[in-house]
Amino acid sequence: MTEAKPDALVIAGRTFRSRLMVGTGKFPSSQALMETLTACDAEIVTVALRRVDLSKPTTDSIMRAIDRERHLLLPNTSGARNADEAVRLARMARAAGLEPWVKLEITPEPRYLIPDPIETLRATERLVAEGFIVLPYMQADPLLAKRLEEAGAATVMPLGAPIGSNRGIKTREMILIIIEQSNIPVVIDAGLGAPSHVAEAMEMGADAVLMNTALADARDHRGMGEAVALAIRAGRLAYLSGLGPVRELAAASSPLTGFLS
Repeated sequence: MTEAKPDALVIAGRTFRSRLMVGTGKFPSSQALMETLTACDAEIVTVALRRVDLSKPTTDSIMRAIDRERHLLLPNTSGARNADEAVRLARMARAAGLEPWVKLEITPEPRYLIPDPIETLRATERLVAEGFIVLPYMQADPLLAKRLEEAGAATVMPLGAPIGSNRGIKTREMILIIIEQSNIPVVIDAGLGAPSHVAEAMEMGADAVLMNTALADARDHRGMGEAVALAIRAGRLAYLSGLGPVRELAAASSPLTGFLS
């Protein structure tokens, strides 16, 4: 086998070895979270600001489970219903001493948790103006992705399927357009439920993925973390190597011409 060339993920000028981001919700214990992070070797870990006590990082179970020497702690605005609420949460995180990175989530509709495109764009513009590095969660809308890029977003994070559904990449065609047109990293977020979904995302040319529910739901958290890490490596290497074309008709791997005579 040939050695793969170094292939780093770069977001806002910062280089990351891993192309996996991990969410911290739904894990049954801080121990399960720590085992998963160790197994999957993720470097970016996102935490919902409404679920942690930033004033007590040594006693909060989620905060204690995250090694700040190894992981970038990415606060997210999960639960925000509009731009004002999201901006306020981001400011609180920065005031508490976290780096000015924020995963922007604005989901006013409670049943499907679909991100609000208008409020997301407004919040991105405001946060970028205040010096934040903004990673907005969004619907798989190519036009919105370009508007967010123009507003100064560091990445775009289109959903593959509704949050927590484990259904895979149901928005594939729109995400392919986003990848084609984007000049910033594209991170597929939400809906990925299996290592095969992760490999598919990487084969499509996505720059990274974010997973939470699939890892937290697993019977063996460490094993699933390892499986996802391997899927990312396999899918990315397949993309870089160049997948063969999809054909409508059969094409024999051993042609029957040129040797019978």
